[in-house]
Amino acid sequence: MRWWSLANFLSNAGTWMQLTVQNLLVLQITGSAAATGLSISVQAAPALLVSLVGGAAVDRWPRKATAAVSQALLGAVAFVTAVLVALDRLDLTVLMVLAAVTGLVATVDGPACALLGNDLVRKEDVPSAIGVGSLVHSAGRLAGTALAGVTIAFLGTAAAYTANGLSFLFVAAVIPFLRPVREVSQGAGTAAAAVPAQRGAKPRAQKSDMTVRQGLAFFARRPRLVALAGITGISSMFGRNYGLTLAVLVTGPLAGGAGAFGTVSTVLAVGGILGAVLGARLRSPSVRLVGLLAAGGALLQAVAGFSPSLAVLLVLVLPMAVLESVSDTAGTTVLQTDPPAHLRGRVLGVWGSVSTVWGLGGPPVLGLLMELAGARGALATGGLVIAGAIGAGFALRGRRTTPPVLLDMEEHGVRDLAPEAAVVAAHDAAKRPGLDTAA
Repeated sequence: MRWWSLANFLSNAGTWMQLTVQNLLVLQITGSAAATGLSISVQAAPALLVSLVGGAAVDRWPRKATAAVSQALLGAVAFVTAVLVALDRLDLTVLMVLAAVTGLVATVDGPACALLGNDLVRKEDVPSAIGVGSLVHSAGRLAGTALAGVTIAFLGTAAAYTANGLSFLFVAAVIPFLRPVREVSQGAGTAAAAVPAQRGAKPRAQKSDMTVRQGLAFFARRPRLVALAGITGISSMFGRNYGLTLAVLVTGPLAGGAGAFGTVSTVLAVGGILGAVLGARLRSPSVRLVGLLAAGGALLQAVAGFSPSLAVLLVLVLPMAVLESVSDTAGTTVLQTDPPAHLRGRVLGVWGSVSTVWGLGGPPVLGLLMELAGARGALATGGLVIAGAIGAGFALRGRRTTPPVLLDMEEHGVRDLAPEAAVVAAHDAAKRPGLDTAA
């Protein structure tokens, strides 16, 4: 697990360094901010269309081999880009194609690496492993963004892509030496064996349990996963895009500059790391906890919108980032541990598709909200919408909960039974037409 965490830190740092350099490179080639946004969308688009297939592939194929090959392919794309930049042969069209290929490979690489990390620890330690992964991601993002400027200044753009390629190859080289715990099944064969055979079915028919449709059906019929998607979606649409909302607030109403926004970004990153550390201590988080934390962070966001000064904003931003980081870590734990082992890749594939929808839709929604209400109004309105929607969801769930039923046991034919049998019989009697269910 230590080797895996080190490899992922280097990979995350390299990825964020490349993303930062890529945005600067598109601006350098085209001089257009719209083209920069387009390159990000092109890289994200495959997740919307192909994540379901990628998740199914992760369930079918041996996990270690899948992760190693996908990391090697991502490294190859980075090296090709570095060579084209060094030879001055990279234009916008080629860059878009390479971004699309990266996004396509990532639809398999993301769930494969996430689940492989969980395989390295015992079942009861999976929430902690996910928290460590979140911490590694946040630290890698900080390091990669900082290294991007230094690398470009001293070594050039091609060096940043080369460094990212080397980080992918390091991960691919570490994977063969990882030892998953014994309880975890590996590969398609054992995954299929985990599915109970239906009476009268041939062993071959178990392949139908590995279809994309089964993953979709499981996700849609699992209320806690649907609720988790709703909480995360509403939070992403009306909050969390602080690179947009807080940037406008700091440079506009608070009259700060780029340095002031850099300070806010640093505090957000520190809060994310602290939240990941706290999230790693969660043993069995629930969707209710995810919602409460998300609502708390949203209310802090609403208050932050009315900050009279940069100092007050910084005081609010730190706990806001901590709450949202713990909420994200708890949600990831639920997502990766709730489905049965043979379905987790496909469930992550479904999640990749739906999360891409709100990831692409969030910035335009917030942009329109800022046009109508300003930065302060967007932060306040967005926070209240998130907290209100989560509160309404909890209230509706409470109303749908069936009240306890008191029955006349003799009247409904439940007599002389053992306590367990009496409970089952009373439950069946409660379903009979005309029964008064008032408690």
